[in-house]
Amino acid sequence: MNPADDSFHLDRSRNATIQVFEHLRELIVSLAIKPGTVLARPQLCDYYKLSASPVREALLRLEEEHLVDIYPQHQTRVRRIDLAQSRQAHFLRLSVELEMVQVLAQDADPVLARTLAGLVERQRASLDSGDLGTFTQVDMEFHRCLYHAAAVPDLWSMMRSRSGNLDRLRRLHLPLNGKAQSILDEHGAIAQAIARGDAQAAQQMVRRHLSGTLSAIDALRTRYPDLLLPLDYGAPAMAA
Repeated sequence: MNPADDSFHLDRSRNATIQVFEHLRELIVSLAIKPGTVLARPQLCDYYKLSASPVREALLRLEEEHLVDIYPQHQTRVRRIDLAQSRQAHFLRLSVELEMVQVLAQDADPVLARTLAGLVERQRASLDSGDLGTFTQVDMEFHRCLYHAAAVPDLWSMMRSRSGNLDRLRRLHLPLNGKAQSILDEHGAIAQAIARGDAQAAQQMVRRHLSGTLSAIDALRTRYPDLLLPLDYGAPAMAA
């Protein structure tokens, strides 16, 4: 951690472990902390001005999400992007969101339609200004809005806890080959399909929208060979 970075401020009214976890997770998922970076606990304790216990617990939570590797009595290192975990998160998310947009389109809500259209316009403005950080935040808001509108907010929380590696992969993909414009166009098409009650079109666009990054894995692996784990990393040995 950079001691000159004062972006973190501990809220004494909230659990310290959760705050450290959320802050580190955002830095890792946004690629502000690169894969392969060593997270030294003494430095983290100094940065967060906390004892070892909440920092250790936060790192354990990051390990559970496959974002760091902890080597006991040695070091903690930010895990390279795990493609196997990314594919599993994609499979889960696709399954949920296909059903979700069908439900929303079958009972089209004009309030939801206006909300989604507003989020698309916010994304458009952030893309026009070259602000990919805000673009990504609004991307998350768009999908979270769908989960809440479908009355399954707990599934959003579950999905986020399993999507750290997929989100990092998407961050790598975002600046390349018009990916951000594709996301914007697809969000617009999903919002319009839901608004007019066209469940089939909404599902078709969700399938296209969620599959774009995984279809670019080979290109991303070629471009960022040191940032991605091989697909068979950690897989059990097969019997001869």
